[in-house]
Amino acid sequence: MITVLRLDHRLGRDTRITTHVCLTSRAFGADKVILSGERDKHIIESVENVVDNWGGDFQVEYDPKAIKVIKDHKKQGYEIIHLTMYGKHVEDVIPEIRDNGKDKLIIVGGSRVPTEVYELADWNLSVTNQPHSEVAALAICLHYAMNGEELNVTYPDGKMQVIPNNEHKQVIKNE
Repeated sequence: MITVLRLDHRLGRDTRITTHVCLTSRAFGADKVILSGERDKHIIESVENVVDNWGGDFQVEYDPKAIKVIKDHKKQGYEIIHLTMYGKHVEDVIPEIRDNGKDKLIIVGGSRVPTEVYELADWNLSVTNQPHSEVAALAICLHYAMNGEELNVTYPDGKMQVIPNNEHKQVIKNE
């Protein structure tokens, strides 16, 4: 089980990034996203529509108490992974993370990450030690965690499916 926690969503300011965190989580193999910060019903509905149209069992939830979410997951035995440019490099530790059999809570930051998040994390993990996008960090982390297997996932229950084509868009609708 891989859950992604998006910290500190701000209405009107973070909609696009938070939506991309959700879509990337789903596409790269996570099972669920929990949004914290300001409640944004539109993002939740939008992601639920993607799941309805494209398939899968992906879930999106809202919980305003991010620290409580982290502590609850830690009590349940989840491994807490905080994505930050200040952490250990993903390539150095991903085999230990991927192969230990624990469920994962991957934390993606927002405007300000409380010190407590760094302290609660089992891993403060970086994909680079340079400023970059949390969406890119999430995609790379999930790609490593899934050992590349997420690139071949299909959802037979989806109403829509892309047919790979080098010349034009090709989408079929499953009725």
